Amino acid sequence: MAARAPRRMSRLPRRVYPFRVLGMGLAGIASAVVLYERQAGWPTWGWMLVIALAWPQLAWLRSRRSRDPHRTEVGNLLMDSALAGSLAALLHFNLLPSVLVLTLATVDKISTGLPRLWLRSLPWMLGGLLITSLATGFAAAPHTSMAVIVACLPMMILHTIGVALASQDLVQQIRGKNRQLDLLSRIDGLTGVTSRRHWQQQAEALLAEARVHGRAALLMIDIDRFKDINDHVGHAAGDEILRALGEILLQLQARPGLAGRYGGDEFALVVPDVDHAAAAALAERLRATVAVRTAGGPGPEATISIGLAMVDTAHRSLRDWIEAADAALYRAKGAGRNCVETSPG
Repeated sequence: MAARAPRRMSRLPRRVYPFRVLGMGLAGIASAVVLYERQAGWPTWGWMLVIALAWPQLAWLRSRRSRDPHRTEVGNLLMDSALAGSLAALLHFNLLPSVLVLTLATVDKISTGLPRLWLRSLPWMLGGLLITSLATGFAAAPHTSMAVIVACLPMMILHTIGVALASQDLVQQIRGKNRQLDLLSRIDGLTGVTSRRHWQQQAEALLAEARVHGRAALLMIDIDRFKDINDHVGHAAGDEILRALGEILLQLQARPGLAGRYGGDEFALVVPDVDHAAAAALAERLRATVAVRTAGGPGPEATISIGLAMVDTAHRSLRDWIEAADAALYRAKGAGRNCVETSPG
C-alpha cells in the first residue's frame, strides 16, 4: 500500500498539466489583445508570455523531477493563482479577461478535489495581484472592447468544456469504483459465493416466496475438523478446500445469490421449489462431491456435515429457519460427521 501511494499521488500533475496549458494559453490570447490595444512595452509582453507559455512547462518539470510530485503540484497550483492575480493587474484590470482569469483559476482548484485548496489559493492570488499592481502603479482600465470580448470567447468556451469533460470522466471512474465496492460487499472474495449479509437478504426474500408458494429447503454446511486442517497442513491448504466447496456450491445453486459463506468454514445454500426427498438427495450429492473432489485434489481430503431444514409454518423469521438447520447440523456432527441430518417438522 505504501509503495503504491507515491505513484497514485503522482497522477495529480498529469491530470492538471493539460488544463494548465489550455487555461494559461487561452488567457494569453485574450491578454495579447489587451496589451496590443494598450500598446504595452516589451517588459509587460515578456511577463505575460512567461505566465501564458513558459510557466505551464516549468510547473510540469518541477513536478516530474520532484521526490514528492503530489506536494510539488499543490505548490504549482497555488502559484497558478498568484500568476492569475498578477495577470489581472498586468491587464490593468480589463474587466472581462480579469474576471475570467481569476474565476477559472479558482475553479481549477475546486476541480482538483483537494479539500480547501481554493481557499488556500486566495491569499496567493491576492499577493500576486498586489505585487504586480505595485509595479504598474495600480493602473486600472476596466473597459473591455469588442475585440477583447471576442478573444475571451475561447477561454470561456474551451476551458469550461474541458473541465466539464474531465469532471465527467472522474464521475465515471467513481461509478466504476462504486460498482466494484458493491460487488466486493456482495461476493466473498475467496470462495466466490455470496457474502453473509447479501445471502441473508436473498434468503429472506426466498423465505417470503416459500410462505406463499410452498416449498424450499435450507442447507447449513460445515467443513469437518477444519481447524485441524489449518493447524496441521496449513492455511493455504484450508483455503483450497474453501475454494473447492465454493465452486461446487455455485454449480448447485438454482439461481445466483442462494449459496453463501455464513462463517469461517460454514456455508449455507437455499434450495427453492423442492420437497424433502429432492432436498435430501441434493444434500447427499453435495456431501459426496466434496469428499471425491478433495480426495483427488492437491490438498488434503476433507468432508462436510450438512443440516437440512425445510420451510415450516413455525419459521416466523429467517433466524428460526437457520436455527432449525443449525440444530440438524449439530446432530450431523454428533453422529460422526460426513453425513446429512434433517430437522424434524
